Order: sequence, then C-alpha cells, then structure tokens
Amino acid sequence: MNIGIIGGGINGLSCAWTLAQDGHNVILYERDTIMQATSSASSKLLHGGIRYLENGQFRLVREALHERDAWLKLAPDLAKPLPFIYPRYHQGQRSEWVLKIGFGLYGLLSGRSLLPSSQWLNAQEVENKVPDLECKGLQGGYLYYDAQMDDYELGQWVAKQCRTSGVQIHENTSVQTIATDGTMTLDNGTTKKFDRLLNVTGPWAEHLLQASNIQPRYHLDLIRGSHIIIDRPAAHALILEVPGETRIFFILPWQTKTLIGTTEIRQQLHQPIVCTTQEKLYLVNAYNQYITNQITETNIIKSFAGLRPILRSDDNPGKASREYAIQKNKNMITIYGGKWTTTRALSKKIKI
Repeated sequence: MNIGIIGGGINGLSCAWTLAQDGHNVILYERDTIMQATSSASSKLLHGGIRYLENGQFRLVREALHERDAWLKLAPDLAKPLPFIYPRYHQGQRSEWVLKIGFGLYGLLSGRSLLPSSQWLNAQEVENKVPDLECKGLQGGYLYYDAQMDDYELGQWVAKQCRTSGVQIHENTSVQTIATDGTMTLDNGTTKKFDRLLNVTGPWAEHLLQASNIQPRYHLDLIRGSHIIIDRPAAHALILEVPGETRIFFILPWQTKTLIGTTEIRQQLHQPIVCTTQEKLYLVNAYNQYITNQITETNIIKSFAGLRPILRSDDNPGKASREYAIQKNKNMITIYGGKWTTTRALSKKIKI
C-alpha cells in the first residue's frame, strides 16, 4: 500500500519504520524538521513509569518495561542502563509498605529483564551513594534501574532506519487538512492521495481533525513538561517527592551536568511552549529541599519544555493516563497520546 504519515516526531517515525518493514511504500511529512518538538523535549528516559502503578496503569507499565529493554538491545550505543534511588523519608507521602509493594510489582511486571532487580538500601548506604542528599529524616531508599537516552539522537537513529527501509521523509512540508478517503492538502494547495493516511501529529492531532471537519473520538489534555539543566554533575539519579505534594520529580545526571524535571501544567495549543519563571523556581525549590549544596536561578544554564498529548482522563494531570488510542475513519488513522518508551509497541498496533 501507499501510506502517507503526517508528523515527524518519534511516533510518526516509528510508525513509518514499522510499516516500511511490513513492505508498504511510506512517505512521511513534517512541517518543520524531524524530532524538533515534543519528542526532543522529554526527560531523556526509557522507563516503565513507576508512578503510573499508583493509577492502576499496569498494562502500560508492563509494556513500557519490555519496550525499555528492547531499546537497550536495539540501540546499545544510545540507550544505557541508569540506576535510580528513591529515598524514603519519615515525612514522606508514601509509606514503606506502599514503596515495597510498588517496587516489587515493578520488578514482577518487567519479567526476565536485562536490568537488575530493585533493592532496599539503609540510610547510610543511600548517603554513601549521594553524599549531598539531605539526611534529616532519611530512613533509606530503593535502588532500581531504568534507562537513559538522548531523545534527539535516538530519534535520528530511528529516522535513519526509516530511510534505510525506503521511507521518504519530507521536512518543512505543512499539511493543512486531511480527509477520510486518504487525501491531504498541503499549505500550498497541493493535494496528495494515499491508500492510507496517518495523522501522527502529537499535540496537534485533535486540532488537525477539527480543521478538517472530522469528529475526534478522543480528546487530548495538553500538558507542558518543563526541565532545567544546571552546571554541576549529579552524584546519582534520584526520583523524589515534591514537598507537600504526591507528585514526583527527577534529578538526573546528564552529559556531566544535572537535569531536573518535570512540571505538569495544562495549556492551550496556541500558547508558547516554554519553561516559565514560575516553573524554574518550582524546580529549584524542589531540588533545594533535598540537596544540601543548594542552587538559585543563576545556576540554570538551559531550560526546555515539551507539550505532552495526554488522553483526557483526570482533572489532576499527574493522575492522567499515559495510554494511547487509535481512531480509524475509513482510509485515515489518527494516533492520540502515547509516550516515548512505548512508541515501537504503538506502531505495531496500527491495523492498515
């Protein structure tokens, strides 16, 4: 079949790669350049999503854990195991038993993983690994493993696999409207028709349907996730509770620097996708609650933000589902939601 794909983020590229491997003739269109928007503004992790267990997203976590291991095998030069510590404090929001069950279930869902099982560390063991961690009230912590990648570089690697498989990639080509018969209209008025047309435009997927007078079956919450980078090395990757909240944030080693994130702010599609001053302060304050060598805004050398397309499911963005959904209208298919780690699994569920 001749298949057109709109969207050059990681989901669009993964769909193109999978469909080309299945023997289809695939052309992908991206309005800017590939891997420039949401897909390159992630937390740089390939992970199961330990926090999703609290929301009962067991299927998603299991799939993500298996896909995490698949990435480690597929691209070992770009995806690397990363040990984390989840410190447990006396004043923490989650009890010792909740954490024990959570990390036990995380290991169970990972199956016969490439990565080691989680283990409990006492307070002294945690302090030895993270010397600048606040030790007041520290009871210990769980050591567990996920993986880290450079999202832009790994996305470019996927694009290379696409081209090797025969996919044509057209950048700086904007699509104005689409139709259920597989026709799309470019900004210059040119029309192109395909046997199947995929709308894989991430945060813009619902908007493209509405602009084409096609009724969306699902609705997206657009959640801005912001990060900051500070010019100092991180002793260890940490997953921590935001003080006074149940949500978590990361402190991660990143290219000899430290990456801190993320926030969860609802916004509209037309609003700027940037890390605001308030978000920077939020992340600085969260960091300073746990790290004794404290920072100010002046330590920030870079900030970035991405707009995550979340299936609308909960008033609290932190509890919203990271699942994906697929809508088919005759010869047109739309992808909603999804996360970086599970992009390959999503692409294999496209029924042409």
